[in-house]
Amino acid sequence: MVEKEVEKLLRGGVNIAAVTARAEVCLHCGERLYSADTVSRFQQIRAKLSCHEVADLKPMGQSFQTAV
Repeated sequence: MVEKEVEKLLRGGVNIAAVTARAEVCLHCGERLYSADTVSRFQQIRAKLSCHEVADLKPMGQSFQTAV
């Protein structure tokens, strides 16, 4: 295991946020272990996304959905 800064995508309703966080990452399989505080922060961000409380988040572009 090695501590790294990683990017995680969090989804709340139809909104998605890209978050950078510290995690312990397994060098063999890539599994990530987050601290309890980080997991709690992820839950707070997901709740805000679900309620469309995104004023304090930086827009990163647009997302689109289509059928193939």
